[in-house]
Amino acid sequence: MRRQKHPLRMGGLVMFLITTMGVVLSLTGCSWFAGHREESLSDEDTVNLIYYTIGEPDKDLKIVNDKINEILAQKIGITMTYIKVGWQEYEERLNTMVSAGTPFDIAFAPEYATYIQRGAWLRLDDYLSSVSKEMYDAIDPIFWEGVRMNDGGIYGVPTNKELATREQWMYPEELVRKYNIDISRYNTLESLEPLLKMIKEKEPSYQPMELDKDSNNFFALDGYEYIIDKKLPLMVLSQDPDAPVVNIFETKEARKVLNTLRRYYTAGYINEDAALRETQGLKRNERVFWKAAGGGPLSENSWSKDRGYKVVAHPVTPLLVTTESVRGGIMAVSADTKHPVEVMKFLNVLNTDPEVRNLFNYGIEGVHYNLDSNGQVVLIRPKDSNGESVSDAPPDYSGVQYTQGNWFILKTMGGDAPDPLDKWEQFRGSNSQALKSSLLGFTPDLSRMPIQRKNIEMVWEKYYPSLMTGSLDVDAELPKFNEELKQAGIDEVRAEVQKQLDDWRTEHNRK
Repeated sequence: MRRQKHPLRMGGLVMFLITTMGVVLSLTGCSWFAGHREESLSDEDTVNLIYYTIGEPDKDLKIVNDKINEILAQKIGITMTYIKVGWQEYEERLNTMVSAGTPFDIAFAPEYATYIQRGAWLRLDDYLSSVSKEMYDAIDPIFWEGVRMNDGGIYGVPTNKELATREQWMYPEELVRKYNIDISRYNTLESLEPLLKMIKEKEPSYQPMELDKDSNNFFALDGYEYIIDKKLPLMVLSQDPDAPVVNIFETKEARKVLNTLRRYYTAGYINEDAALRETQGLKRNERVFWKAAGGGPLSENSWSKDRGYKVVAHPVTPLLVTTESVRGGIMAVSADTKHPVEVMKFLNVLNTDPEVRNLFNYGIEGVHYNLDSNGQVVLIRPKDSNGESVSDAPPDYSGVQYTQGNWFILKTMGGDAPDPLDKWEQFRGSNSQALKSSLLGFTPDLSRMPIQRKNIEMVWEKYYPSLMTGSLDVDAELPKFNEELKQAGIDEVRAEVQKQLDDWRTEHNRK
């Protein structure tokens, strides 16, 4: 997309003085974000921020961007260049920008800790106690605990949402009713076998089990948690405060999972292209019996809308707050931003002002959605050439909810399958019951082992997608996988992570 012209690219001493004065005023307590400014700003005074996030660029992205700028200029004296990068391209694009020093101000931050260790993100602590204190107070303290690094610093703003993203297994409600299935009885991979066999025999139009190349964290069913992410297959038992770090693929639990998946694949229960299929959202009207996804309360409502038919879901992992779950939707600030105060004012507004937050998520009222009698959002569907709404067409604008700030000030969804009016109260209730992992907040620093990490990731990419979808013979390939992981340096990395974890536990127990 075409970037908007940067309003400050005028150069010269005058603009330097204006920018400097703006920062000084902000740091001395001038509250620009608590409502409308006392006097309007000229274009020359307006700071433009560049914001990158994940998601397919929408047809109406520029229209929404213009509306965002109108409101932000009025509220806090900034504008924004709002750039969405597709799901498959985002991480590579972000890596390239950081490596090349491409100017930007804010970004959605997957691999949060890795980029901190690269020096990519700005430390935010001073701003969180001043210009963004309203935001800091609005977000659950456990999120801040989870994003705080070992050096004590906070380098990103977490999405205030469900604390524990549980692994849930979803099924079409029609088939659950038809065969009188009690989905709460199926909590292990092995327990699914009679169901998958029945569906393959009696419902040939349905894929019994759908997996993709990233597969699912089946090891969480046995209580394991990744130390960093699945590409470094080091895990720890979440609830055991003394559990050692293990290569999960050397455990008996992993062997059992892999054997079961292989059996299911050979029986035709798993889609044949699983090892090659990219991770994607739920395809509309696709007939799938079993599908796993991470989600919080009421997730089946949104999954049903995505599928185009009613699904029911059952959580199969505990309500556990992990470092991964609280870092799933972080917005970070570039360490090289020239406008840190303005960025933090924007993030403050995004997390505390319902008008701004709903605009980013739903688009413009009357253009992209209307409100029903309960004040709930009813999306306006795109129209075909005859002016008829197309129910399965992608919307002209759609925010990616988990990436962009406080959920609890969002309007809820109405329409054919409305959210309960007390949706956010249910989320708060769930959060209050969540248990914290014994590893919450632990972040190993492997910046001195880049070669080992890269080599391990290459081995992982060679074997993981096929083994974790049942596509390869386990007896033949698992020993090769583990041997190549050893050659890549996984034992040295495991020993370093164990040492850091021991030190962290000692320090943590002192507090």
